Amino acid sequence: MTQELAKSALSKVTYPGFTKDIVTFGFVKAIEINGANVHVTIDITSSAPEVAHQITVEATEELKRSGAGEVVVTINAPKIPRESSSKGKNIAPHVKNFVMVSSGKGGVGKSTSSVNLAVALAMQGKKVGLLDADIYGPNIPRMMGVENVKPDISGNKVLPIKAYGVEMMSMGSLMEEGQSLIWRGAMIMKAIEQFLRDILWSDLDVLVIDMPPGTGDAQLTLAQSVPVTLGVTVTTPQQVSLDDSRRSLDMFKKLHIPIAGIIENMSGFIAPDTGVEYDIFGMGTTQPMADEFSTKILAQIPIEPSIRTGGDSGKPIVYFAPQSETAKRYMKAAEAIWAQIEQINEEGGVDNQAIQPTTPAGVSACSTPSTPKPQHDHSGGSCGCH
Repeated sequence: MTQELAKSALSKVTYPGFTKDIVTFGFVKAIEINGANVHVTIDITSSAPEVAHQITVEATEELKRSGAGEVVVTINAPKIPRESSSKGKNIAPHVKNFVMVSSGKGGVGKSTSSVNLAVALAMQGKKVGLLDADIYGPNIPRMMGVENVKPDISGNKVLPIKAYGVEMMSMGSLMEEGQSLIWRGAMIMKAIEQFLRDILWSDLDVLVIDMPPGTGDAQLTLAQSVPVTLGVTVTTPQQVSLDDSRRSLDMFKKLHIPIAGIIENMSGFIAPDTGVEYDIFGMGTTQPMADEFSTKILAQIPIEPSIRTGGDSGKPIVYFAPQSETAKRYMKAAEAIWAQIEQINEEGGVDNQAIQPTTPAGVSACSTPSTPKPQHDHSGGSCGCH
């Protein structure tokens, strides 16, 4: 038995729930050979015992099939995610933690960041959901490669669509392609509540929520419906984007949502032929804003052609190009976010009871947040609110 033969055998072991093998993922950390006997050390990202068992069985079988004698497989698994200690109203109690991904303006890569953070957390062993709450611009289905998949129904609940180890739901999966939504604020608020209450999410460790741009009805409704564990702001280095991002960070403070940090997209350009990173938009402009809000930059994501093609083709870069610089930075950002989630829960969690119910701008008096009426037709003015 040789190292090459053992590695070739292990490359036939697919990581449960994914299409790639444990060698490609880089999970095989050591192969020790003593004659025909093999001892393999494998680091996995899941704390589920069934995952460790399946990998042990399949790795043993493949090694023996390749001529190994005695096979010992050592699995190093992460600790089991702890329960959330958050308090207050939670209309989705089977979800332990909620991460709100927000931006002050559109076009800064918020959905791309939401997708890659969710997939990265799943690759790191967490049970992850991804909610596309960007009602007017639901791009997540295409980015996850499920734009033509319609969800199944179980009783009076909608089953999330699964891709890359993540449970996903989006308005784009429920409506016809290209259909526009012309909704008032109260209808958006009702849709957010239904996404949380009427989707049959599993017992998730974390639900990543891709919010609409800005600081309006959707953000307030979410914060009042569930205790949001962390908020992530996505920006670009340009000053016009940073101005809007300050409003997003200020919103987190006013809604009593702990700030995980900032993801700076378009942070330099990596030339595909040389791998050299160039500063084309002004790197370093985000740090003063992070200091202002006592937070940090989680990742500076460069422009790489593969991240655009991956988004358009439904192939997230963290999954399909894990060795790329962008994928590595998203993975580190996901690790940092999870570390903060654990710290917040250890310190007693978050509490959304301090968020006072208000009537957000754009919501008429006849449709308040507590009694949204999505079927209500304002167009003719017959309700008396005009």
